[in-house]
Amino acid sequence: MPRTPSGLSRRSMLLGSATAALALTVPATSAVARARAARTPKVLVIGLDGALLNRIKDADAPRLKALMAAGLTAPSAIYANPMAPTMSGPGWSTLITGVWPDKHNVKDNNFTGHKFAQYPDFLTRIETAKPSLSTYAVSSWAPITDIVFSAKVDTRVSTPSAEYDTGTTARAVERLKGANPDAVFVQLDNVDHAGHTYGAASQEYLDAIHGVDGQVGAMVDAVTSRSTYGNEDWLILVTADHGHTDVGGHGGSTWPERQTFMIATGGTAAPGSTRHDVKMPDIAATALAHLGIALDPAWGLDGRPVQQPLPDDFDALRDRLGGPVDETGIGSGVIGFTHTPPSGWSVDNSRMGTGGVTEWRGWSFTTDEFWTKAERDQQRECNVRARGVFAVADGDEWSDKTVTGTFDSTLTSPAFPVTGGRPATLTYTTFYRQEAPQKGEVLVSYDGAAPVPVRTYTADVPSRTETVPLTVPAGATSAKAHFRYTGANNWFWTIDGVKISRS
Repeated sequence: MPRTPSGLSRRSMLLGSATAALALTVPATSAVARARAARTPKVLVIGLDGALLNRIKDADAPRLKALMAAGLTAPSAIYANPMAPTMSGPGWSTLITGVWPDKHNVKDNNFTGHKFAQYPDFLTRIETAKPSLSTYAVSSWAPITDIVFSAKVDTRVSTPSAEYDTGTTARAVERLKGANPDAVFVQLDNVDHAGHTYGAASQEYLDAIHGVDGQVGAMVDAVTSRSTYGNEDWLILVTADHGHTDVGGHGGSTWPERQTFMIATGGTAAPGSTRHDVKMPDIAATALAHLGIALDPAWGLDGRPVQQPLPDDFDALRDRLGGPVDETGIGSGVIGFTHTPPSGWSVDNSRMGTGGVTEWRGWSFTTDEFWTKAERDQQRECNVRARGVFAVADGDEWSDKTVTGTFDSTLTSPAFPVTGGRPATLTYTTFYRQEAPQKGEVLVSYDGAAPVPVRTYTADVPSRTETVPLTVPAGATSAKAHFRYTGANNWFWTIDGVKISRS
């Protein structure tokens, strides 16, 4: 959201040495874990409106780079229309509530029809769970503190326009130094302003990052200079609500506009680490988990704490993904795809037609960037609940070259242990777009017997996590999930996070 800056200094407040930043990251040893448990957990979330991670890397930004070296860096991407445009209202609402726009219902910067009562901000959840904790939010863009954060937050401050990011930073520093906050949220706006005015490819955009880098450094210094810092376990999270195009602007579906990131320093974040399974709603979930607040499944959060990673078989393929073969619009430097499944998985293409686009001939394993760049604005950008590498059957893209026959491919999971005569549950994340005669079938087989259908898709299914109850036959000891897509020049189906668990 562009605003007119006033009095913003571009002078960097450099970190005296890497020591202060590095001290925020705790090695993962049992002794240190016990010591950390004895300290008071606290959270500082800093939002840099419209900031691109790749331009932070290009800029003179020593303080942000020190945080990255000291902790976790996680590039990520968001949605596009029809879920929501890449605008500040939906972006900040997603970061702060921990759910995607199809739940919080913010579709633009007017916040009309929002569902913050059902999906409140993370500071409100803190106040509800632990009312003794001190919460504070300050922003340069007033709707964040006026609308997104509720009145239950101890202190909400919308910085006057005349003070802009300078006033926001000063207020945050004062609170961090002179009070005893437990959870602080700060939003700075000038990088977005520079993006709108000059474009993300400009020197002015880099200068704005340089300026905000000093302001981030001032907040980090305020934390590390606290007299009680040695008895505190601070987690610092830096993020952004959306990206920008090279010429300036956002709201559309291009890859730069969909960009965001998490920099996490402190807590259990490993120095210099990178992850590709982190998503925008994880900011709220990570902050809550650090403060020892259990995430109630009834809340319906889409975020999950970065402290609690969930290994996924498909993500193990990342280093084996290759570049484009037939797709011409993706870009030679973009990874990637493979048809080779992870260990224990299989793909049956015995009934698959011939020809077509190589990348999508049968079930493929790919990434958000690669798949969405294959063809924008056909809702692939709304596959938000898949993480990292996921499986996709895409009859539409496969048919962009001459084909013979139809698309008929089955993805089969490894065998999961089950108990005969006892219930079990199949869970997976999916996104399905339908056009007849396309069909998606989910089947389960027990101990190698013939697969039994448990769910069929013949209508659109938005991105969601499916939970399918299973009736395990008496005597069965293992179960496999099968995902069969049949169609032609139709649409697509994505699968991720497959698991069969005993009840």
